[in-house]
Amino acid sequence: MSVLHCTRKLADKLSGLSAALLEEQGTLGNWHATLVRFDRLQCVLFCHDDTRYCLFLPRLRAPQFAELGRWHRELFLASLAMEGVADPVIARAGLVLGPPRYDSKTDRSVLGTMNIALADLQAYVEGAAHILAVDPLLVSRRLNNRPVMANGKLLWPGKAMRARVTRLPLPD
Repeated sequence: MSVLHCTRKLADKLSGLSAALLEEQGTLGNWHATLVRFDRLQCVLFCHDDTRYCLFLPRLRAPQFAELGRWHRELFLASLAMEGVADPVIARAGLVLGPPRYDSKTDRSVLGTMNIALADLQAYVEGAAHILAVDPLLVSRRLNNRPVMANGKLLWPGKAMRARVTRLPLPD
């Protein structure tokens, strides 16, 4: 199980949101998510709390918010494949990810990283004709192959997430 800590803008779009901070920590850790708009289209930016691994999900419509966990899972597993992670490791990551739970308690450090990622994303999108012309996997890869600071440490998100998923235990 994983927890998605949602910003207020995104929390307003979701049902099943916990008012209290969800303390559980899944095997892969927790994520933050925020709603952003490009070309008047709703998009979601995800950021892993520990590795600062980012995922970009463009063009969400109202019914898709009900399945945000499924969209996050599919994008995450596809991005791992794009990072060159082996198929058995991706399968293990899919098993331990589990169904998400949502709360609206956010961490300022992760939100700061997301603001920098959003600025990089805006610069990348400006070069495209339209947000729909942007490949979310390429955007995610670009965001994860740059150094970030997290809690005073320099991280390479793609490298940190690859290391994390390769250390996952084998299922029983």
